[in-house]
Amino acid sequence: MTRKSYPTDLNDMEWEILAPLIPPAKLGGHPRTTDMRAVCNAIYYYLKTGCQWDMLPGDFPPSSTVYSYYRKWQRRGIWEELNHTLRDQVREKLGRSTQPSAIAADSQSVKTTGKKGDVCGFDGGKKVKGRKRQTLVDSQGLLLKVIVSEANAPERVLAAYALMELLEEHPELLDKVEVIWVDSGYDGDKFALSVWLMIQAHVEVIRRTDQEFKVLPKRWVVERTFAWFNQYRRLSKDYERLPEMSEAAIYAVMTRIMLRRLVV
Repeated sequence: MTRKSYPTDLNDMEWEILAPLIPPAKLGGHPRTTDMRAVCNAIYYYLKTGCQWDMLPGDFPPSSTVYSYYRKWQRRGIWEELNHTLRDQVREKLGRSTQPSAIAADSQSVKTTGKKGDVCGFDGGKKVKGRKRQTLVDSQGLLLKVIVSEANAPERVLAAYALMELLEEHPELLDKVEVIWVDSGYDGDKFALSVWLMIQAHVEVIRRTDQEFKVLPKRWVVERTFAWFNQYRRLSKDYERLPEMSEAAIYAVMTRIMLRRLVV
């Protein structure tokens, strides 16, 4: 019986790109019998539809198996590494260096539902009770780093922390950065100084000059990334109890977006 296909499934070209990046089975013991392409298809279905794990369609591998791989890859940082690898491939396809010269920072506050866990707060500016997604993206809107925290966490502190984490994990990505684009929420000499001390880049604040909505140059790049998140129902709110699982979901969504770009 032929398995039913879903719009979120990886096509052959996408799987050809992703397959070599999937962690191999451990040496020794019983050989791996799980279809890893089916596992990835199930994960992307879960992210796109926002369903619960135990409500995955029956023609996917058992939900416990799919979740086990999803969680294991989160603990080992595999989703973030996949994001970095695929982002390099996308930039190379566009004829760009894998090391960006300009990056953008912004945050997105989202509501939480159900069990909120310990990381939850109220963003007074946006009137949102939940969590904040502090993101760093390159000039193409591709994700460099995301930090999920309480919604009331200061943006400048989060952005500096995200930069520091990225500098420790992948310093080569920041070697050529000359400017970081931000909105007025990141304005201030202390933040600008901290950025300069870490990566010797200057902060360019893109301010809104009137009340009428307009697409602002440079700043729209990261706003578009947030719009990509919203196309995946699992990211429409923060459903996760643990913030690190929220971060994993964002990295996983970006891998799906970039796989499609690579085969277009």
